[in-house]
Amino acid sequence: MLQNLLQSIVSEEIKVIDLAQPLNEQTPVIQLPEPFANTGGFKYVQLSNYDESGPGWYWNDFVAGEHVGTHFDAPNHWVTGRENDGVDTMPIKNMIGEACVINLTEQCAVNPDYLLSKDDILAFEQEYGRIPEQAWVILHSGWGKYGQDPDKFFNIGEDGMPHTPGFSAEASQFLVNERSILGVGVETVGTDAGLAGSFDPPFPNHHIMHEANRYGLVQLANVDQLPPRGAIIIATPLKITGGSGSPIRPIALVNS
Repeated sequence: MLQNLLQSIVSEEIKVIDLAQPLNEQTPVIQLPEPFANTGGFKYVQLSNYDESGPGWYWNDFVAGEHVGTHFDAPNHWVTGRENDGVDTMPIKNMIGEACVINLTEQCAVNPDYLLSKDDILAFEQEYGRIPEQAWVILHSGWGKYGQDPDKFFNIGEDGMPHTPGFSAEASQFLVNERSILGVGVETVGTDAGLAGSFDPPFPNHHIMHEANRYGLVQLANVDQLPPRGAIIIATPLKITGGSGSPIRPIALVNS
């Protein structure tokens, strides 16, 4: 069975889609208001480049926060999940699941504060079938095209607040309680909307998903290349001891 899978990948009967944004010093990084501590951006330090510091090799050091660029949110990232899994303790099988991609690009283009609702989920299921257990539910907002443009990516309004889409609390609760998903994925800087700090509870997707020991995939790219159903996402964070997240390079396997 595995040999058949490998042959299908080699022959491109199954396409491999790169879901990661480029990770560099221009990668947009979330900025929290004072007095909260902020993560640093990605930083690169060259050690040698076939020179006197290393004549036969090229290599570098890098520094990055756990939640920089395309990354994985573990349950212990949020206070409601503080006793739940980190990236080092989560079951490795939970890094793999079917992608259910809910396309809300038109709604998000009209209203950047759009929240995926329970009705959106039910409409998706009416057309594509029930979301299975252990699935990744991906909010396709169209934000992936802004992944290297901080101004458009954060979309700061005249009110000084970011205006980006996310999940309603009702939808998050439904996906956890009624569909038992693995977690959610987004193209934006976080799994909650830009204005979610003012919601009740604040940042409801984080609050609900991580309390239930579920996961988040953040700052995804190439979501427009995924079908509504059937793709398999493989998202493996670094095994950082006690880690709350990790930059990742997730891939999707898609039938040609």
